[in-house]
Amino acid sequence: MSQIEELYNELIMEHSMNSYNKKSMKNPDKVEKGHNPNCGDEIELNLKLNGDVIEDLSFTGHGCAISQASTSIMIDVLKGKTIKEAKKIIETFFNMIKREIKDEKELEILEDAIAFKNVSNMPARVKCALLAWHTIDDMLKK
Repeated sequence: MSQIEELYNELIMEHSMNSYNKKSMKNPDKVEKGHNPNCGDEIELNLKLNGDVIEDLSFTGHGCAISQASTSIMIDVLKGKTIKEAKKIIETFFNMIKREIKDEKELEILEDAIAFKNVSNMPARVKCALLAWHTIDDMLKK
């Protein structure tokens, strides 16, 4: 395993065990539930907007280390972004998982979420990593 892969694994474990983003939110503007029936992962995303800027995001729920870490890291990446910026980041994440991005520079907007790049090598884990991203994508389309 390369040094960078080890760093990403540490980041994923850290977020899955000690997520400061896992908490309830008082009076969110939007709430969306996500569920992965394959493994039982369930999350509820809470979103607070300030105009078209994502002012705050948090989640509650349960699931495997990958789904919990992916949710927490996604929140870190999207907080403070406009809805338009968030949609571009979400689309980039989907395309990274589908291995449709060849230029590594395009992945830079993902910040720490790039840690999930190799999840596409583990088909059983793809839905876990994507759960929060599909949930926020659905939420922002409403």
